[in-house]
Amino acid sequence: MTVSQPTVSVIMPVRNAALTLEKSVRSILNQTYPYIEGIILAVGPSNDATENIARNLQSIDKRIALVDNDLGETAVALNKAADVASGEYLVRVDSHCQIPPEYIANAIETIVRTGAGNVGGIQKAVGDQPFQQAVALAMSSRFGVGNSKFHYGGEEGPTDTVYLGVYDANLFHSLGGFDESLVRNQDYELNIRIRRADRTIWFDPRLIVDYFPRSDLLGLSSQYFQYGKWKRRVILKNPRSIKIRQIIPPLMVLSLISSLVLSFSINYLFLIIPIFYLTTIFAACLSISGTTMRKRLILAFIFPTMHLFWGMGFLFGKTR
Repeated sequence: MTVSQPTVSVIMPVRNAALTLEKSVRSILNQTYPYIEGIILAVGPSNDATENIARNLQSIDKRIALVDNDLGETAVALNKAADVASGEYLVRVDSHCQIPPEYIANAIETIVRTGAGNVGGIQKAVGDQPFQQAVALAMSSRFGVGNSKFHYGGEEGPTDTVYLGVYDANLFHSLGGFDESLVRNQDYELNIRIRRADRTIWFDPRLIVDYFPRSDLLGLSSQYFQYGKWKRRVILKNPRSIKIRQIIPPLMVLSLISSLVLSFSINYLFLIIPIFYLTTIFAACLSISGTTMRKRLILAFIFPTMHLFWGMGFLFGKTR
C-alpha cells in the first residue's frame, strides 16, 4: 500500500532581491519533492527590478502566486503568504538564498519522523566577490557568531532555533504565525512559542542552504544593528530565552566604552581591554585556514562590525 506524502506550500518574503530572486525561485522549482502545491511570493516595495522579476516568474509555473506586502516587512509578508497557502507544511525560503534539490524532501522526512513543530538546518553563507566571501567566513566562525548551530553545523537533534524553517501548518496558524511587531528575530520568537506548545525545534544538518550576505560594510553594519535591537525586544518579551552568546556583544560595547573613558580620565592602563579585543580579532583572522591574506585583512573589519553593531543595536537601538 502506498503511503501518501504530505503537501507543502513554499512561502517567501520578497523585497530588493533583483540579483537573487530568480535563482531562489528556480531552486524551488528544481526540488525532487513532488507535492509542492504552491509557491507564494509576498512582494514588498523595492528599489530595484524585483517586482518585475516576480511577475515574470509567475508565468513560468502555475503554482507561483504573488501577494502584495505594502509594508515591506518580513513577518507581515510571511503571514500573508501563509494565509493563502494550502499545504500541510509551510516551507520558508528567503529570496536571498538557494535551496538544494533534496531540501524539501529531506525536511518533510525529518518533520514527519520526529513530529517536530519546525525543522531547519544550516545557513551556508557564500559570496561572489571577496567582501561577501569574507563575510561568509565570519558567519561560519564561532568567533563571529557564537555557538549558533545553524551557522556552522552539528549533530541532528532538538535546538533553540534553526535557519528558515519548515513548519507544521496547523501549529503555525494555531499560534498566530509570526509576530508582526518584530522587524527582525520574528523566527526566533515564533520558535519560543512552538517550544512552549510542547513541540520541538529540530536541527537537521542535511538541510544546507546557500545564503548571500551583504556585499559592503555599510549594509553589514545596518543588518547587525537591526539584529541586535530586535533581539533585545524578543528577550524583553521572553526573558528566559536569553543565551550567553547574546549577552557578550553588548557587554563588549560597554567594556570598550568604559575602558576608553577611564583610560583618558584616570590611567592609560585601562586601554588593555581594547588592546586585548584587537589582539583577539587579529588572532581570529590568522586562525582561519584556506583563505587569502586579502580576505584576512577584510575580516579584521568585518568581525568588529558584526560584534559592535550588534551590541550597539541591543543597547541603543529604538524599536517601535
